[in-house]
Amino acid sequence: MNKILIVDDQYGIRVLLQEILQKEGHDILEASNGSTALELLEHEHPDLVLLDMKIPGMDGVEILRKRSERGLAPGASVILMTAYGELSMMQEAERLGASSYISKPFDINQIREEIQKYLT
Repeated sequence: MNKILIVDDQYGIRVLLQEILQKEGHDILEASNGSTALELLEHEHPDLVLLDMKIPGMDGVEILRKRSERGLAPGASVILMTAYGELSMMQEAERLGASSYISKPFDINQIREEIQKYLT
């Protein structure tokens, strides 16, 4: 069973992704902010992270930076979820270890396909 960490400040998105991914047999962890996400990365060692870029307090790039600095879950693939196509942020995120990204609003099948690329 693969462990997936969903990091998004929007409760509805976390619940939607959790329901879909749990039905597919994944173990789901959730974080609504950066500090919780870093704690889960440190203690739970997820296989994959679905990371929203725009989170109040600590955005996706900052979470990736701290993950890298602390050496947390180095083997986990990171898929960014973003409603904003800022090229500089995406380039920085890739430099910090993001595997790919999905634009919001996303298509559930697109998320499934993207996850399968990294978990098979």
